[in-house]
Order: sequence, then C-alpha cells, then structure tokens
Amino acid sequence: MSNIEIIGLTGLPEFDTSHNLSEMIVEAAFSSAGGIKSGDVIVVTQKVVSKVEGMVRDLLDIDPTPKAQKLATKLGKDPRLVQLILEQSTEIVRTDFERGVLITESIHGFICANAGIDSSNIEGDTSVALLPKDSDASARKILNDIRRLAQVQSLGVIISDTFGRPWRDGHVNFAIGCAGMSPYIDYKDTIDAVGQVLKVTTICIADELAAASELATGKSLNIPVV
Repeated sequence: MSNIEIIGLTGLPEFDTSHNLSEMIVEAAFSSAGGIKSGDVIVVTQKVVSKVEGMVRDLLDIDPTPKAQKLATKLGKDPRLVQLILEQSTEIVRTDFERGVLITESIHGFICANAGIDSSNIEGDTSVALLPKDSDASARKILNDIRRLAQVQSLGVIISDTFGRPWRDGHVNFAIGCAGMSPYIDYKDTIDAVGQVLKVTTICIADELAAASELATGKSLNIPVV
C-alpha cells in the first residue's frame, strides 16, 4: 500500500435508535465520495454506533451505591457516572484522585478511562454514551448490510474510539471492533529492506486506519464516518 485516501462522509444526521446506520452510510458515500468501491475500509465512530444501538443512558435514572458515592467524592466526579463506570468495568486499574482520573478494565476487555463512557457529542446535559455491547458484532452487521446495499463484497469495517495512551500525552483513535478484514499485517519471517529476517513484527493496521480516520472526523465536525 503506497497511498491511502481519507474521505469524511458529510450530510449524516444526529443519529438515534430510529436510524438505519448502514443505509445512511451508503447514501452519504454516494454523495460525498462517489459511492463505495471494492477494497474500501469504512471507519465508524463508536458514538454513532452506541446511539443507534440504544447505548445512551440518562444519569437521572442512575441510583449510585455507597461505593460509587465514596469513590466519586475522592475523584470529584458525579456519583451517578461513577456508578455506571463500575457497572461497565471488571476491575479498577488505576485512580488519580488529584486529577480525577479513573482507569478501568471495561467489561469488553479495554483498558481505558471511565470504561469508555463519555458525554461528548451526546445531546442532553445528563446523557452519556456507553460502548457498544459487542463492537465486533456491530462491525459485522454494518459490513453485511453495506455489502447487500452497495453490492460490493470486498470491504472492511472498523468501529473506532478515542483512548489515551500510557506515558504519552494526547489521545488517539483505536479500533474497538473490526469485520471484513484482518486487523493485523504479520511480517514475521519476511525480509526487510536490508535483507534481515523479521522475527516478531505484527502491525495492527486496524488501529492505524482508525487513528488516521480522526484527521477527517475530528471531534466537532459532525463527520462520524470515514
């Protein structure tokens, strides 16, 4: 692969459970990019998948436990949010009470802040979005629907989300779900440019594409699909 083109799909609505995400993607692809072509990889931000799948919660409906209330006081967070984080986590990995940081292992196996729960790009002062229940399954559904609608079989679909990185400043988009493509390129036992045999190099191309897609989606451009 010597070059890639990143095209943000414009004209998409503020999604909710009434929308057919795959149909909207196909329509937007025709208007923004001339359609979906064989070999394309479609990157969909987690937030719109969560909205369509009904994974938005209102904190007004959450009754925090004493454990959540105690932890929230130390972190300076809303105890109702902390309750949701605990429910969506299998383990607390780290707390930084001075900065109000809560790192957990989510029920999906991700190590991230707040079990991936956040309120950005969510309407309503007390609404937050949880991660999809199974992002790989979400990606497979979108893939199968788009294959049928666009009549294109050779496609990849990635569900992306933004995580921090240990010992690094800044955030990067990662792949949390993938379908229709291998998430990895394995260079083991291949020869590099100077004739050396590569022993262990495996590149996570799904993460690389997810990270690159953020250049087009941004956080405030209302472009949730690339």
